[in-house]
Amino acid sequence: MSNTFLLLSSPRGEASLSTRVARTLAEAIADKNDGSLTVRDLGVNPPAHIDSEFVVAATAPSDKPTAAQKAAAEESDRLIAEIAEADTVVIGAAMINFAVTSPLKSWFDRVAVRGKTFRYTEAGPEGLLKGKKAYVVLASAGIYSDGPTKAIDFASPYIRHMLGFIGITDVEFIRVEGLAFGPEAAEKAINGAMEHAVSLAEARGREALAA
Repeated sequence: MSNTFLLLSSPRGEASLSTRVARTLAEAIADKNDGSLTVRDLGVNPPAHIDSEFVVAATAPSDKPTAAQKAAAEESDRLIAEIAEADTVVIGAAMINFAVTSPLKSWFDRVAVRGKTFRYTEAGPEGLLKGKKAYVVLASAGIYSDGPTKAIDFASPYIRHMLGFIGITDVEFIRVEGLAFGPEAAEKAINGAMEHAVSLAEARGREALAA
């Protein structure tokens, strides 16, 4: 049975457009693959920012860890297990000040752990979570996929790089952009993203049947 992992990161909860489109996509993929769906909402339950206890737990674990180090390692392991067990990953991401939200950054910090999601080799770092497909729904008030503002989109390159760093290189973005350009532009962006999400879910279902 396939497992879809939905990772939400907007502070706006269910009012978020990235959440709405990402949830629609994830639920459709799970339904068409007759699979399970695991959801983590970082806006509701954000991971703690990394601190010295986590750094010790992740990079130089002690035989006698402190309670804080043990808790940090256990949280990291839980977050890693959710994405490691998934065949398909769907991320809902809101662009805030040209970048990702701080909870999403903290999540990447918690799951990028040497020996668990990546390792160092003579050829450089190698991601260990291979063979997964990722979809990223990225919502923004402006248009950053093209034009003069493309250079200040720091969200999509970061997400793509971090997913690739842990081994997930098959990544597709669904943009919900131009939301600040009036009601008609926003409605067009939302409808286009929803249609794109449905078509991607259908394609993912066909891939599963052919496998």
